[in-house]
Amino acid sequence: MTTQSEPSGWAVGWTVYAAVMLMLVGFFHGFAGLVGVLEDDLYVLTAGYVLEFDVTTWGWIHVISGVVVFLAGLALLSGATWARIVGVTVAALSTIVNFTWLPWYPLWSIIMITANAFVIWALTAHGRAPDRV
Repeated sequence: MTTQSEPSGWAVGWTVYAAVMLMLVGFFHGFAGLVGVLEDDLYVLTAGYVLEFDVTTWGWIHVISGVVVFLAGLALLSGATWARIVGVTVAALSTIVNFTWLPWYPLWSIIMITANAFVIWALTAHGRAPDRV
């Protein structure tokens, strides 16, 4: 007879935190993207930049990434190991998107990068995947 240990309360707590944060980051990505798509003169480029896409293009990038990040947060609530891997990957990609968005909205980009860093930490710090959330 095999005994299956219960997941650590800390591991479950940090995983739920990461899931909720991913869903919030996804929502905020989508909101910033919709603003860029619907009102493309609101964001102004602060300096010359290598990735000078049109604001509408950046808006669509944010809308699409927002949906993906939000869905990753929902999947993370399942507690599956694959969802943790997806969560870390999506948070890293979201960090890259926000880093490239810095010249358009620096303060918001820094806040989003910080939130993604906490998500990555929460998903990797406890070292073991919870069996369920």
